[in-house]
Amino acid sequence: MNDSMELVPEALAAVEAAAKGEDVQFDSETSVGYLLRDTYRAFTKILQARISAHGVSIGQWYFLRVLWDEDGLTQRELSLRVGMMEPTTVTALNGMEKRGYVKRVRNTEDKRKVNIYLTDKGQALRNVLLPHAIDVNVRSVAGVSPDDVEAVRRTLHAMKQNLDALAV
Repeated sequence: MNDSMELVPEALAAVEAAAKGEDVQFDSETSVGYLLRDTYRAFTKILQARISAHGVSIGQWYFLRVLWDEDGLTQRELSLRVGMMEPTTVTALNGMEKRGYVKRVRNTEDKRKVNIYLTDKGQALRNVLLPHAIDVNVRSVAGVSPDDVEAVRRTLHAMKQNLDALAV
């Protein structure tokens, strides 16, 4: 194994236990990955309920968020920024185009590329939908001290950097 694939002692112990025919123990209640997934799903469920009232799916939301920050990306750039496969991006963009949120424009410098631009309608959704995202975020930390919230942010950033380093 190369360095990025070496297992930490806890994982190595699990491999060794499995090799001995023992059951590997895993507690999803204390697993950071599972807790993050469940929290993410809770965020998504609440946000989806709110934005769907405005005709936007959670899949479209991700693309709108990126385009509000940087309009005119290519489909490939948009896929990478959102973290979705290109066929999924095409499907989402088809729906967004039908609803009048985006328009596709052939790139003038490279005809193989298509740039995605928000329409006025897509841009206007920013001030309609972002308050819902802000509200969900604020409510999620109700009763949590500002120091703890900042510690979570720092910790999540560090965890993402650790995982990004493994993906290289």
